[in-house]
Amino acid sequence: MTIAMTSLELARWQFGITTLYHFIFVPLTIGLAFFTAWYQTRWYRTKEEKWLRATRFWGKLMLISFALGVATGLVQEFQFGMNWSQYSRFVGDIFGAPLAMEGLAAFFVESTFLGLWIFGWGRLSEKVHLACMWAVSLSTMLSAFFILAANSWMQHPVGYELNKATGKVELTSIWDVLTNSTALYAMTHTMLAAALTGGMVIAGISAWHLLKKNEVEVFSGSMKIALPSLAVAGLATLAVGHFNGILMSEQQPMKMAAADAVFKTESGVGLSLFATGEFKGNPEETNRNVKLPNALSFIMTGKPDSEVKGVNNLNDEYRQRFGDPDSPDYLGSEFKDMDYAPIVWVAYWSWRVMLGCGFALALFGLVGWWLNRRGKLADSRRFLKVALPAASLPFIAAAAGWIFTEMGRQPWVVFGLLRTQDANSPTVSSGEVWLTLVGFTLLYGVLAVFAGKLFFKTASKGPAEIEEGDEDKPYLGMAY
Repeated sequence: MTIAMTSLELARWQFGITTLYHFIFVPLTIGLAFFTAWYQTRWYRTKEEKWLRATRFWGKLMLISFALGVATGLVQEFQFGMNWSQYSRFVGDIFGAPLAMEGLAAFFVESTFLGLWIFGWGRLSEKVHLACMWAVSLSTMLSAFFILAANSWMQHPVGYELNKATGKVELTSIWDVLTNSTALYAMTHTMLAAALTGGMVIAGISAWHLLKKNEVEVFSGSMKIALPSLAVAGLATLAVGHFNGILMSEQQPMKMAAADAVFKTESGVGLSLFATGEFKGNPEETNRNVKLPNALSFIMTGKPDSEVKGVNNLNDEYRQRFGDPDSPDYLGSEFKDMDYAPIVWVAYWSWRVMLGCGFALALFGLVGWWLNRRGKLADSRRFLKVALPAASLPFIAAAAGWIFTEMGRQPWVVFGLLRTQDANSPTVSSGEVWLTLVGFTLLYGVLAVFAGKLFFKTASKGPAEIEEGDEDKPYLGMAY
């Protein structure tokens, strides 16, 4: 293995670690901001003290998550210039627009209104203060959209032309980039995932307090809103995922073939429940595969008897498409004998982990909703105890989803245009990447300890403990 290749692999590890770490806080912040705004709306309309106490409690946790999300997100953007300079040069004209929109139009608005919300207790009118919280919630979603639009362009490039003289892509339509079908599905899927994350974290923390009979009115009210949201968002996520699978089978059929270990093109393909094969990146066949008849064909195309292209057949197709000088998509002779399959077992199991967590979250929400409707939620200790470990499910699902999305696209960093092995910084040595990889990992490890301790310490306190010692006493003695 060459030094450049070793540097590449280390850079991929570094980006993967920092991305997954950062994405812990993205859906959590979006979800908690939404529920905080909802609870504050309930207080504004009813003037019941429990909703104000809930607003302040969940708002405090949202602020912790927001701060950590900002700190970890900055590192990702630095890596584009440090470890992925070839990629940055190639896509700079495309990525500049949505990233600038995210920074100026979304993050600036989000930070401004968040500051107004934090320091506006007792100083702004109740209506204006509530509007600030909704502005924060909506701007977190808008910020996520611009980032997803940029990422979706890597999955399905649109609105560009390739300048062969400079070897770079140039933006021809920002509208096409922002309305990319991949981006719209990704946005819907991510917002539902954020609702699941926020709702499940609220359910888990509320369950802990209800088991201790602490602030029962506040946390029962919190669960009353979070659980139906969990059920609806869980079922909607599964539905959106189905249609996203249909779209992905058109845009990235190799990713979907790998996700279900389909190696040969065939019709009426069953959904694999459990498969094994030779333990290597692309085993080219399975030695064991238990299937649900026709289910994969339906998921990928909407028709149970439709054809699904296999990994081996797609490999031949891509070699012809990108490695044949007579092809309009010809990229070079080195593409003629490439293996275009991702690491199949990673795609296969990450997809199943994501789906399994999604089904579990939807079921949990439905059961909790039913218990709440029957007035048995606060007394159902078995359900409340299950809620504690279940709070980890949305984070596991999000991590698995991003692993599937990004690693399933390999060997491309921009599908059909730029390989990952051509995107790194050629002058950065493996030693330099090792240094930053170890440094960031240690830094994030320390941050995880302190941030986790702060988050859980705050979560373990009831609203009364958080408010104790306040000097200002507007809004029933509940100011920051």
